[in-house]
Amino acid sequence: MNFDWIIGALGALIVSGAAYKKKSLSLSGMLAAFVMGTVYYGAGNLFWFGILLLFFVSSSAFSHFRGDRKAELEKSYAKSGRRDAGQVLANGGLGMLACLGNLFWPDPAWAYFFVGTMAAVTADTWATEWGGLSKREPRSILNGRRVPPGTSGGVTLLGSTAALAGAACIGGAAWLLRLWIGDDAYNEVVPALFALVKWGLIGGVSGLVGAFADSWLGATIQDMQRCTVCGKEVEVAVHCDQATVHLRGYRWMDNDMVNLLSSLAAGFVAWGIGMIG
Repeated sequence: MNFDWIIGALGALIVSGAAYKKKSLSLSGMLAAFVMGTVYYGAGNLFWFGILLLFFVSSSAFSHFRGDRKAELEKSYAKSGRRDAGQVLANGGLGMLACLGNLFWPDPAWAYFFVGTMAAVTADTWATEWGGLSKREPRSILNGRRVPPGTSGGVTLLGSTAALAGAACIGGAAWLLRLWIGDDAYNEVVPALFALVKWGLIGGVSGLVGAFADSWLGATIQDMQRCTVCGKEVEVAVHCDQATVHLRGYRWMDNDMVNLLSSLAAGFVAWGIGMIG
């Protein structure tokens, strides 16, 4: 009997249960996170599960940090700090498929793709959480003009810096975890440092690509609504206690789909960097 699946299930149950209790996950989000965590460890190992855990714990912690200052902005978002199953799968679903792919057809490309997807969702989440604390108004990724805080496609220096930090953190963790479990073993310092640079580039570059792709999609084709009371551009169907009206974008292109597409793009960028290196 493979005890990795049991270990994965127990670990996923503890983490998802604690997140549900802390209101970081809804009930559906907890169930999705439990299944995902089980697969990540059972079909993979600590490399896969550890990166997922790093993303989830850091993102949950930042979502609660200075929540009072971000509360007004969250009223404009379709997804709040409490993630549901759709958001959990949008953030980690591609990585889970890569993990299963590596189980049946082992190849380093799966790990590169996986790190890219996780770097993207981490970068995007860190950018959103820290960017919401910026004292400067965001600028549109399309034309550089100032836009109101919370506008989809708006970027700030603080948020972009946080995105790079989150992406690089995933890359560094990938290097450390693979070294720890023996997937990448080095007898000399120089090759090990070269590998650190490689994984740092894979995470950093792909994560930034994913984060900016998310902002670009949000500014162009994401389904956006307009509040009939305050006039703000929002993602939600109800704002200021009134139904919103469609403003732009495709109705099927919601926030989860944007996250999925941007992380997919980042995964391919990471795959390309990894295979070249």
